[in-house]
Amino acid sequence: MAKLFPLATAVLFLSVTCPHLSRAAYPIGVNYGTVADNLPPPSQVAAFLKSKTTIDRVKLFDANPDILRAFAGTGIAVTVTVGNGDIVSLSKLPAAQSWVAANILPFYPQTLINCIAVGNEILATSDKTLIARLLPAMKALHSALQVANVTNVQVTTPHSLGILASSDPPSTGRFRRGYDRVIFAPILDFHRQTKSAFMVNPYPFFGFSAKTLNYALFKPNAGIFDAATGMNYTNMFDAQMDAVYSAMKKVGYEDVEISVGETGWPSVGDPNQPDVNMENAVSYNGNLVRHVNSGKGTPLMPNRTFETYVFALFNENLKPSTSERNYGLFKPDLTPVYDVGIMRNEPASGPGPTAPPASSGKKWCVPRSDASDQALQANIDYVCGAQVDCNPIQAGGACFDPDTVRSHAAYAMNAYYQAFGGHDYDCDFGKTGTITAVDPSYEACAYPEGAGSVRVEEKKSVTGGSRSPYWKPQELFMGGSRPHFLVLGVVGIELKAQHVEATIHIAGAIIVDPQQAFIGEPLLVVNALALGLELESWVHGHHNVAISSLLSPPSRFPSKAREFASPSPICCLWLLF
Repeated sequence: MAKLFPLATAVLFLSVTCPHLSRAAYPIGVNYGTVADNLPPPSQVAAFLKSKTTIDRVKLFDANPDILRAFAGTGIAVTVTVGNGDIVSLSKLPAAQSWVAANILPFYPQTLINCIAVGNEILATSDKTLIARLLPAMKALHSALQVANVTNVQVTTPHSLGILASSDPPSTGRFRRGYDRVIFAPILDFHRQTKSAFMVNPYPFFGFSAKTLNYALFKPNAGIFDAATGMNYTNMFDAQMDAVYSAMKKVGYEDVEISVGETGWPSVGDPNQPDVNMENAVSYNGNLVRHVNSGKGTPLMPNRTFETYVFALFNENLKPSTSERNYGLFKPDLTPVYDVGIMRNEPASGPGPTAPPASSGKKWCVPRSDASDQALQANIDYVCGAQVDCNPIQAGGACFDPDTVRSHAAYAMNAYYQAFGGHDYDCDFGKTGTITAVDPSYEACAYPEGAGSVRVEEKKSVTGGSRSPYWKPQELFMGGSRPHFLVLGVVGIELKAQHVEATIHIAGAIIVDPQQAFIGEPLLVVNALALGLELESWVHGHHNVAISSLLSPPSRFPSKAREFASPSPICCLWLLF
């Protein structure tokens, strides 16, 4: 329900400023590849990521000293990679110690190196020598770090999903025969002993078909049912992660953490790749970020977050194919190819963006990326108290999961925005909302589009009777219990008095002062704290309605409210009846 506030409280509420932005609390990182001849210098990249984005970790495909120096003092965590060609030599401790001395110790801890990735997708090379030396190299590097008293750097190795012999449905996931006990069980035991993560590179992009495109992109779909577990999967990412988990469980290591070394979707492809486009890249990567940040986990791993590295930071122009050159979130000039909600002080794409065609003209309202949970909770309370249907974000609703303040606020803010006209000012929410042309719908949660798609509920009054979704003046002026001031969050106000009926649609919050009077009849002063006012009136009978637009509030209006109202071109509306 709408709440009553004293004017001072109302002014503070309406003029609240955005809090200082903190570093991202969620484990989303990006792969920083350098197969290009037009990239900015590492120092510029590091400064950009720290000041302009919420990315707080990067993964390199080498141990480039210029990049490591550039990230010193930024607080951004860095994963370095040992080249595949170095694995055999590094399987011996002396060589591993030399590598650590050359590539870790000169930069650590000024540069927050948090992980060494030993090679990349070694099992996919089918090189028996590399495969045999992989775990010894991991162990040697771990020992070298311990000898150097570096205890906060983990050692892992990324795997493609080619390590699985079966993955569909997820409960059938198992490692390739002959590798499960000989290769993967010892590697997983190493991760268990060192408390490090088993790193995989799930790419729904490589596993989708025309029939499963929505499933791969996190878009609404019927899902795939796993009869063995009774779980219904609505996105391929979760299915791939749970297939890995099932394989780990079959060899007795389901307790080991899993991280995501690479995943992504290119934004441009060759002519024979119709599903490689900007819309699908925005949908996949935006939904991925949203999904991982939610902490929802997967059906077999609920309430777990996975350190996840999106591929990739830049479009890299020296890669061989069109799609490989266009995985980047950013162009070499540091402008976004598209935004998936990682920009500071920029619009977040909301939960699960799916970009509509540029010509569609559709808009949605989502929280700004720097909006605090406290402010967003206030938005939820405000919207759900303004008769907007919030059932979809209640327990059991289609948009209840993920059960986070930001997710629920995104739905509520958009519902309000759509229900009351879709004006830009309907998405202000004290500077915590922003307009996006990217559809925030995800999985089974469909975001409203237009006023007709939102149900405005009829609320019950405190006496149990039915009440219109609009406020009536007789409710505002009831005896001595009337408030001094009232802040209304509704955009529509219905005024009725005897033979006169008027409906006013006001953008934004308003202040009502019922203390004014005119010859014994109520004089309602409405101060519109917004740029627009739409008035529709129907006059019945012979009573007159006097309507005046004033360029400044009347002198009797409270001074604080006058200060608030003065910038507005249409500040006050007097209705005399």
